Amino acid sequence: MQCILMARTRAKDYDDKRGAILHGAASVFARDGYDRASMAQLAGELGVSKALLYHYYNSKEALLYDIIANHLEALVEAVEAADDEELAPDERLEALVTALLEAYRDADDEHRVQLSGLRLLPEAEQDELKAMERRLVEIFAHAVHKLNPAAFDRSALLKPVTMSLFGMLNWFYMWFREGGGISRRDYARLATHMLVSGVTTLDRARLVKHD
Repeated sequence: MQCILMARTRAKDYDDKRGAILHGAASVFARDGYDRASMAQLAGELGVSKALLYHYYNSKEALLYDIIANHLEALVEAVEAADDEELAPDERLEALVTALLEAYRDADDEHRVQLSGLRLLPEAEQDELKAMERRLVEIFAHAVHKLNPAAFDRSALLKPVTMSLFGMLNWFYMWFREGGGISRRDYARLATHMLVSGVTTLDRARLVKHD
């Protein structure tokens, strides 16, 4: 008799459970630090068995990678969907900033883990994640350039200006509280206005001096 081995089908709620594990683990890593957390502790706090946790992730390192990868993928997808080159340059940038801040919603722990944990991964995995970070920066840099092309063409100002914007956005989670004095959309408008006001009056010749 011929024996036919059937592939084990994936449970319908597999992705939901995996997402819950990633979000819960991100909270633990953000609170206690990656080095101090253990798979046993994670299983206990997530309310699952160690066997189930290992069914999804065979190591803490694999879990860390997936937390950051999923977070970055969500950011890139949100920003790519919001990017509209038909908009006026300032409106385009505001749409990107708003999309990024909305993608940060309920993802403060994942963002903390990205900022502190990426360097703990093997070099090859770091390279993969850094490529996603570069894609994110690339989208914003293209929009920033359109604000004042003359200031950026044939100069090294585009990267520092773009990264200054990320400096405002990446640490947003440290002080922002929902229901506080300013909304995400309000801050997106404020951050965009500050950058646009500076960039549109940027004088490349006066700022870039060779000693």
